[in-house]
Amino acid sequence: MDILINNQKHTVTENITLQTIVNTQLGEKQKGVAVAVNDNVIPKLYWENHIIKSNDHILIIKATQGG
Repeated sequence: MDILINNQKHTVTENITLQTIVNTQLGEKQKGVAVAVNDNVIPKLYWENHIIKSNDHILIIKATQGG
């Protein structure tokens, strides 16, 4: 099925979780990360159980440090 991750089209398997998407995009280092699905912020506590649906729009934001 097709989804958008940060405005880029990706094809993923059915019944994939948000946690799997985040792991694929960022690896294991996930501090300072916020994720929204279809403009709704999903708390990290729910990533493992949130099933992605076809045509979902996922926005992954990672805080960076600098000045």
